[in-house]
Amino acid sequence: MPKRHTWLEDAQGLFSGVLLMALAIQFFKHAGLLTGGVTGLAFLLHYATHWAYGLIFFAISIPFYVFAYRVLGREFTLKTFCCIALLSLLADWLPRWISFAQLDPLFASVIGGLLAGVGILMLIRHKASLGGVTVLALFTQQRFGWRAGHVQLGFDLAILACGMAMVSGPKLLYSIIGALALNLVIAINHRPGRYMGM
Repeated sequence: MPKRHTWLEDAQGLFSGVLLMALAIQFFKHAGLLTGGVTGLAFLLHYATHWAYGLIFFAISIPFYVFAYRVLGREFTLKTFCCIALLSLLADWLPRWISFAQLDPLFASVIGGLLAGVGILMLIRHKASLGGVTVLALFTQQRFGWRAGHVQLGFDLAILACGMAMVSGPKLLYSIIGALALNLVIAINHRPGRYMGM
């Protein structure tokens, strides 16, 4: 029987995962890039309305709580809610603490994608997510055996396609590279039965 994570291990893992994702968002935002999932939808609305990114992200995540509760349980949903609330705050607070004098958009896409992928992977391993597409990807992996990273990549590319009218050609290409980097981390490192932590 695998040994469960302690509450302290969960707290550390969830906070670290959210912090890495918040940092990834700063790379994407500063370079004017997009990404997939609910995070990408929040970018589209943020660029179109100039409303606070964190508030948009929190608001559009709400409908997924009901689905998460029904298919993945109360513990997963509670942890996910806490992660989404924390990311919503950190996404708007981090610009006060960090800025970039120079940031190459290709580097931003790759490092942002890798940071986001590792952050999401940490959340998954502590039975949480950032809601939205990740919840659907985990559900399809559990129900049908489809790789979560592949499912998420399909959704991400569809969301990036919706952003074609909002970003330039090169930035859209860099955004796709970032989505690929993110999803490769999850596809390669998140496989059923490989990780024994609970």
